[in-house]
Amino acid sequence: MRRILEKLKDLVTYDADREFYAKVFPGSVERRDLMKIRYMGSADLPKVLKIEAKNYNYPWSENIFLECLRAPNYTCWVCEEMDNKVIGYCIISIAVGEAHVMNLCVDPDAQGLGAGRKMLENMIEYIRPKVQTVFLEVRPSNYKAIRLYQSLGFNEIGIRKDYYPSEKGREDAVMLALEIVPEI
Repeated sequence: MRRILEKLKDLVTYDADREFYAKVFPGSVERRDLMKIRYMGSADLPKVLKIEAKNYNYPWSENIFLECLRAPNYTCWVCEEMDNKVIGYCIISIAVGEAHVMNLCVDPDAQGLGAGRKMLENMIEYIRPKVQTVFLEVRPSNYKAIRLYQSLGFNEIGIRKDYYPSEKGREDAVMLALEIVPEI
């Protein structure tokens, strides 16, 4: 049912003029504005797994993604370009008034184009009526991601020691949080 409603929403809110102008007048529309966020399905996993493997030395397995898709308190999205090419994904969990970004990843070939920001903005609007705070962890060496999170209002709240596997053993994680302000 969720997929049917999402397809219907896409049909109703899709801006055909934007795509038309992008084709007729290349460069007239920002690439980010042509990206679309939609719910992830199991059919997306081959593309998602490729992006995961390109980005991480210790990638999630297909089973982890399948469990996320099945979990009732998890929401999984993909970001795709106009040609339906998946260029990123975002997975969050929601429980007891809090959300947690479990995984947010953009294909290295599409990084810096706004896909990560677009997914985060979508996630924030989605969780706004449901939670008061959203949390995430990030490697301290991932400067670009930290800048993106801070630009959206996330603040450092602590360090998780030895959180990530690394080639040198373990790496700490920077813990970030964003207080969600309800819309009035």
